[in-house]
Amino acid sequence: MNFTKNDILELTHVARLNLINSITGIKPANLIGTISNKGQTNVAIFSSVVHLGSNPPLLGFVLRPTKDVPRHTFQNIKETGVYTINHIHENFIENAHFTSAKFEKTDSEFDKCKLTKQFINNFKAPFVKESEVKIGMKFIESVPFKINDTIFVIGEIQFISVPNKAVTKKGYLDLSLLNNVGISGLNSYYSLEKITDFPYARVSETPNF
Repeated sequence: MNFTKNDILELTHVARLNLINSITGIKPANLIGTISNKGQTNVAIFSSVVHLGSNPPLLGFVLRPTKDVPRHTFQNIKETGVYTINHIHENFIENAHFTSAKFEKTDSEFDKCKLTKQFINNFKAPFVKESEVKIGMKFIESVPFKINDTIFVIGEIQFISVPNKAVTKKGYLDLSLLNNVGISGLNSYYSLEKITDFPYARVSETPNF
């Protein structure tokens, strides 16, 4: 099946949404935890977290347009300057998924979706206790994209908590040991299975395919 640009634009809203959201393949599944200056907590699922650099250690994620719909996550991040990123595992996929519902700002998704707030090392933003990979973030900057009114939020890693069993001798995380999940589209979840490792790619060591 082939789609031209016109074919894509002529799809129904839902069909276009599903196709374009899944065309990039499996994306990371994370819960971003925040808190307001008044102590109101929030947690929301995101599939757009990306690595930007290791020195300084930077991660970014995309926020959908804030013009017509209030984005409680972004409001809290701007207020406090901190947030958390928490991996999602198979045992709480459903709880994590429903954090995307449009709850009122006064309703905490932690409570509504039966996820547990956890505060570590006096870090102000809440972590998700159920998650085995927890990252404390400091807000650095936001970059607006005029083409579709989305916002790219950039933060610096301040704290990481991971199980010893998942850290390899080279420092990698073996996510398959943690029952991590990935997202395709808006609501399809996949388990992760490690296939193999390869050495750092050098021209001199490239196999004769």
